[in-house]
Amino acid sequence: MILGHLFGLYTHPKQEWRTIDKEHEGFQSSLSHILLIALLPPTFAFISSVFIGWRIGVGEPIFLTQSSALGMSVAMYFALIAGVFALAYLTYWMSHTFGSTPTYTQALELAAYTATPLFMVSIAAIYPQVWFLMIAGLAGIAYSVYLLYTGVPILMHIPEERGFIYSSSIVTCGLVLLVSIIAGSVILWNLGLGPQFSH
Repeated sequence: MILGHLFGLYTHPKQEWRTIDKEHEGFQSSLSHILLIALLPPTFAFISSVFIGWRIGVGEPIFLTQSSALGMSVAMYFALIAGVFALAYLTYWMSHTFGSTPTYTQALELAAYTATPLFMVSIAAIYPQVWFLMIAGLAGIAYSVYLLYTGVPILMHIPEERGFIYSSSIVTCGLVLLVSIIAGSVILWNLGLGPQFSH
């Protein structure tokens, strides 16, 4: 069921990971979850940049044109989905090193549900103040990392000690992916595909 595990991951994460591990709803369920939850960041980013305006310091709010914001939101949506799939692949690729033999679908489940809190805090963009977004973002990252550390031993069927090292490796790969996405964005901006501001 789409978003079926969402409430449990926030209220009793370890028990919910065991339920996910027991049910293994399959590739289609994980894909549906990713496609739906990845809509949140671009949607709220579009709303805040076009209708509310971003405040950086004490100046006037900064707005983007609708066409520019829409293009950037669509690009963000596909980048987020690609990021989750890439993280799942790296998780799957590293698994044998840590004595685990998951299917790619299991790795995708882990990546999809781990990314969920980070995607959900994007609702904070409705109040587009940099300090507020940083606090919300850090909270989302912290809970995503917590879910990762609790979920790896359960879904990958390995001891917690080995799961800790495995999770740390996944976090490192996630940071590399994030930097790659940011670098890609900068390159696109330099090619003339950057934001267009409305006056």
